[in-house]
Amino acid sequence: MFPTYDVIVVGAGHAGCEAAVAAANLGCKVLLATMNMQTIAQMSCNPAMGGVAKGQIVREVDALCGYSGIVTDHTMVQFRMLNKSKGPAMWSPRAQSDRMQFARKWRQMLEAHPHIDFWQEMVSGLLVKGGRVCGVRTGMGLEIPARAVVLTNGTFLNGIIHIGEKQFGGGRAGESAARGLTEQLVELGFEAGRMKTGTPPRVDGRTLDYSRMEIQSGDEPAGKFSYTATPPLTEQMPCHITYTNQKVHDILRTGFEKSPMFAGRIQGAGPRYCPSIEDKIDRFAEKTGHQLFIEPEGRDTCEIYINGFSSSLPEDVQYKALREIPGLENAKMFRPGYAIEYDYFPPTQLQLTLETNLVKNLFFAGQINGTTGYEEAAGQGLMAGLNAALAVRDAEPLVLKRSEAYIGVLIDDLVNKGTQEPYRMFTSRAEYRILLRQDNADLRLTPIAHRLGLPGADARMHRVRDKQQAAAAIETFFRNASAGPDEVNGYLASVDSAPVLQKVKLYNILLRPQVNIGSLAAALPELQRFLAPYDPEHVELAEINIKYDGYIRKEEEMVQKMARLEDVRLHENFDYRSITALSAEARDKLARHKPRTIGQATRISGVSPADVSVLLIHLGR
Repeated sequence: MFPTYDVIVVGAGHAGCEAAVAAANLGCKVLLATMNMQTIAQMSCNPAMGGVAKGQIVREVDALCGYSGIVTDHTMVQFRMLNKSKGPAMWSPRAQSDRMQFARKWRQMLEAHPHIDFWQEMVSGLLVKGGRVCGVRTGMGLEIPARAVVLTNGTFLNGIIHIGEKQFGGGRAGESAARGLTEQLVELGFEAGRMKTGTPPRVDGRTLDYSRMEIQSGDEPAGKFSYTATPPLTEQMPCHITYTNQKVHDILRTGFEKSPMFAGRIQGAGPRYCPSIEDKIDRFAEKTGHQLFIEPEGRDTCEIYINGFSSSLPEDVQYKALREIPGLENAKMFRPGYAIEYDYFPPTQLQLTLETNLVKNLFFAGQINGTTGYEEAAGQGLMAGLNAALAVRDAEPLVLKRSEAYIGVLIDDLVNKGTQEPYRMFTSRAEYRILLRQDNADLRLTPIAHRLGLPGADARMHRVRDKQQAAAAIETFFRNASAGPDEVNGYLASVDSAPVLQKVKLYNILLRPQVNIGSLAAALPELQRFLAPYDPEHVELAEINIKYDGYIRKEEEMVQKMARLEDVRLHENFDYRSITALSAEARDKLARHKPRTIGQATRISGVSPADVSVLLIHLGR
């Protein structure tokens, strides 16, 4: 009934969709298996893509020919660049999406790919022979052969939904949990754990009083995620902001005794940086209010997402508390918030390719690795799909360095440090974040896509070269062109910057923190004429390169220093336990993780600089 597939992807969430596309783009015959074809690429929680550090990941996925950025651009209803008041390393794109259109567009693009087939059924087990995966077994007992398998099961592995004292099996509201896979993986020797996440109630937007809330509009003109020619967003929908208050908190506290979190019915760790509303008012009891974002689910629905009000309290408590929030006094609830507990597998059991250590050609991506967030899932799915395809080809795997991509930071953190709580990406996790900006993801990663021969990479490389050449030409102009006191002192006074006493290079003027290219060009007609033919994207890149040149060079030097440690290889069968000069914890962690380089060893939790020195001495370095 079934051919032998090159790659089977289990699960059609954000990780699964990107994994299927990545493998298919490398010419593999792919089967995407999902329990429900109607929920492919469903936004299970908030209807948005991007955010702090997450927006950088979406740009990186796009630069590597993934689809998340393209789908977002086609279906977003609002776009905002976050952290513009800070330096460019912190700028992070975020888009409010139309939930239904997002899933529909993803499915259209997947079905349009000639190398992707679909199968709707629960996958209950793996076919493993001689330590190598060779297919999957479905709930109906069908066996589908494959040369590689990517598991992207999300929150479905033995998922349990909690609302107050009620609990029932499910991987998402209205959908069944997946059974069988965890038990088989544990039998194969994998360590499993439990994690928890949650979602807020959804309400009827027709019953809200938006006049009592703060309006939050999108950027004008709206930006986008993809480096391809996706359509511009011309008609944006507003979001709104409101706040909880002491009365809301008092009502919520009446449900604490029935809370599955406080009563101990939930054993899994929840997301530290996206806590439930009951967790917030318990941990921050001194705060009298918490910010809530009122977000539309799409253009053609009145359903509203209450961002910041995730809860697993009894539904009547949630409802009473909601109606004490300004603007929500008459709110009708579509469904209550809930918590969901599910199985995950500590990612220290993986290689940096996301292939498992125990079973050859078996890859994990997404929440199964202990992460949270669509973007983190998409980045892992992309890498797992690419590496599964490369493994099938017997080609060199692809591992992104921490200095190359946030995706590299994400995977390196997971594999070397592990996680005991849902892992979320932040700019603070990246030590080279001024190199890993959202504006230069194409410069960093499109050459890799081109080298792999991914579809469309030739055109993308032409665009990258044009961008580099344009930015270089603008920088050269600033280094050579000058302006005198009579030309710029009026402008400098307007931005509270000291006047110049003689002709000064435009480069030096731009280095001033109060000065930016846009306002400087408005004051200098010659500069304005020169910049007119250039794309704003090219001008922005040139400005960042000029203003942050010293910081960029400093980080590049740090990368080179660390690269020397990355070049020091460690044998897979290195006997760490015999080196008594290592700390006991380091011996244990190194023996368990088996790092491939000294650089990787430095990032393992519990391995100190002194332990690294011992290793270098032992290696004759």
